[in-house]
Amino acid sequence: MLKFITRKIFYGILVLAGVVVVVFFLFQGFGDPARLVLGQAGDSTTIKNIRKELALDQPKWKQFALYLNDVSPVAIHSKEDIQKKQLKGIFIGGDQKFAIKVPYLRRSYQTKKDVGDVLMEALPGTIILALAAMLIATVLGVLLGILAAVKQNTWMDTSSIFASVLGISAPSFFMGIVLAYLFGFVLTDYTGLHMTGSLFDIDPFNGKDLQLKNLVLPAITLGIRPLAIITQLTRSSMLDVLDQDYIRTAYAKGLRKRTVVFRHALRNALNPVITAITGWFAELLAGAFFVEYIFGWKGIGKVTVDALEKLDFPVVMGSVLVTATFFIVVNILADVLYGVVDPRVSLK
Repeated sequence: MLKFITRKIFYGILVLAGVVVVVFFLFQGFGDPARLVLGQAGDSTTIKNIRKELALDQPKWKQFALYLNDVSPVAIHSKEDIQKKQLKGIFIGGDQKFAIKVPYLRRSYQTKKDVGDVLMEALPGTIILALAAMLIATVLGVLLGILAAVKQNTWMDTSSIFASVLGISAPSFFMGIVLAYLFGFVLTDYTGLHMTGSLFDIDPFNGKDLQLKNLVLPAITLGIRPLAIITQLTRSSMLDVLDQDYIRTAYAKGLRKRTVVFRHALRNALNPVITAITGWFAELLAGAFFVEYIFGWKGIGKVTVDALEKLDFPVVMGSVLVTATFFIVVNILADVLYGVVDPRVSLK
């Protein structure tokens, strides 16, 4: 088990290193960061100073080395760097210190705030949205899949297959617009839902006011595709299991149909479903971008799209790295969980 996890972590670090390379060379070539920091009104002397401060006067390879040193949790930093960038972690040494630190994602061009702080403020919103979407997709998907398998070749089975195909085919941004317009605008008097809104409304007198109703539409929109896939996977897996000899033996012993389906068949049919659930949760974190933007939900997706519009590349770069890290971590957990649930899978 330990060897398996270590190998997966090593591969994850290699993937993350590749993401860092792509992110740096992709966004470092767009526009002039010094000009983006100062706007169009900056004079040549100030721009020159900003370029020096951001190390833009250095060769590309050195700029990349400095960026890698910033985002790496293990690095070498000077005393001046630690104070200037307000780094957090453990620092050992004299003028040049060995650091085990929180990765430094640099500062926003627009707000001058630390990118890490900007993303950490938005991250809980994205995680809550992804968890709600996955909960809806898992509960409804498993139940619909069981129903379709038990009622095979009936109208219930046909309807679930049709709905699944429709859910897989419809893009999230299209479904988001339709649901927002229909339930958040046309039928808002009946549903009480709104087209846009975040988890908290800020009241100048009462502070934060929790608004769970704003979670409903974006969570349903984000959960439609995984719901459709989980339904099909559960149906297919249940049909395979229900055809096994031990299921027929259970029926022959006089066990009730509900007991056979839920206690014997479902447990053995859930392995591919669990893999899909954990894998889709990682994808939901990355796929929430447009859904958050459509519904005005404050999360990493909306922050990133807003940053792209303003050419605030440090925020975009940090967002990609944070999302990639979550994707890798969740996939490692999925592999481990799959081995725990199914003892036949060898974790070597």
